[in-house]
Amino acid sequence: MSSVGTRVFVARLAGTTVFDPLGDQVGRVRDVVVLVRPKGAPRAVGLVVEVPGRRRVFLPLTRVTAMDPGQVISTGLVNMRRFEQRAFETLAVSELLDRTVDLADGSGSATIEDLAIELQRGGDWVVTKLFVRRVVPGHRGLLRRRGETQLVAMSEVTGLARAAGQQAAELLLAQYEDLKPADLADVLHDLGTTRRLEVATALDNERLADVLEELPEDDQVAILQGLELGRAADVLEAMEPDDAADLLGELPQEQAAELLGLMEPDEAKDVRRLLAYEDNTAGGLMTTEPVILGPETPIAAALAHVRRQDLTPALASMVFIARPPLETPTGRFIGVVHLQRMLREPPHESIGSIADTDIEPIEVDAPLLSVTRQLATYNLLALPVVDADKRLLGAVSVDDVLDHLLPEDWREQDDERHDERAGLSRPPQAGVRRG
Repeated sequence: MSSVGTRVFVARLAGTTVFDPLGDQVGRVRDVVVLVRPKGAPRAVGLVVEVPGRRRVFLPLTRVTAMDPGQVISTGLVNMRRFEQRAFETLAVSELLDRTVDLADGSGSATIEDLAIELQRGGDWVVTKLFVRRVVPGHRGLLRRRGETQLVAMSEVTGLARAAGQQAAELLLAQYEDLKPADLADVLHDLGTTRRLEVATALDNERLADVLEELPEDDQVAILQGLELGRAADVLEAMEPDDAADLLGELPQEQAAELLGLMEPDEAKDVRRLLAYEDNTAGGLMTTEPVILGPETPIAAALAHVRRQDLTPALASMVFIARPPLETPTGRFIGVVHLQRMLREPPHESIGSIADTDIEPIEVDAPLLSVTRQLATYNLLALPVVDADKRLLGAVSVDDVLDHLLPEDWREQDDERHDERAGLSRPPQAGVRRG
């Protein structure tokens, strides 16, 4: 059991494993929910815990029996409803790290690098200390980090509740640097509009492109529209062409045209071509950048191509064989060679000699249902898309099809529909477990 006076630093707590009383792992801490009050120190009321299935749930601190940077022990009662931040709540890691506060002695300002919460006699966890770095006047960006660091009491700072002005995000991103794009997208989705844009802006183009592809459309549009135009065009170039086309299709035509004009011509060409197809057709679903090689290519070289880090597992499952030119639209489509088949054959053999020519490519205007049926019939992860002259235009992967078959808000839907927040909950409903 945690004793009165136990002090835990929030940034160090992030990533800590949560266990139930029997020692079984429940999940990992991703954030701490605090109530920032006009008077008095902020009070921590719960943890945001990521449980299996990438779901982030709320664990009230009333259900935590022990907490330190190495482990958190809970009572074992966890509400599996997806965490949704309320207007009066603040996320310590996501929103307070990197926030600027004023030093009460008038000596200047400082940025928050960590917060300490301590257990009080009444059982509340209260923010008592801040680990801050003084802001050096006249310095910006990374140079600001050179200021002196110190541990100060809450009474020694002012302006914690002030969120005006642009806030950095480097400490937040340092906490989440190992997250997969889909998991980081969940983090961004849970943030407020302003903080979401601040964090997105701090990501490099490649990372932001990967994260955008995993966000709901509303979030994608809001972030892209919040970026400087040149930066927005760079991020679109880093996205998969089909995802970039889907996102541009959600923008007003004038804005989409302006962004296309700022993109590199070769990148914009593929996106423009995809925008010409109807959404629920093979052309609207496909990517223009599968692995396409000539029939004379040795198997060893083909295997090197499918090792590319930027390929999804579905697109890495096969190589598409065509006559030159090998950029879409290619010369005449020949067939595909499956990854498993390449692994069974001598590496010096050409892929043309082991091509599977029995798989019928699908035409570019084929409807979604036809695409889905063909993928299921032949147990494929990707399907070639051709024009009337049998030139390869791209490939539809199973993940693209799933994105269109699932409801538009599938990323936001919960498996559990009950609603609870211990200590802050609404009136109880029948069958809902209370904290």
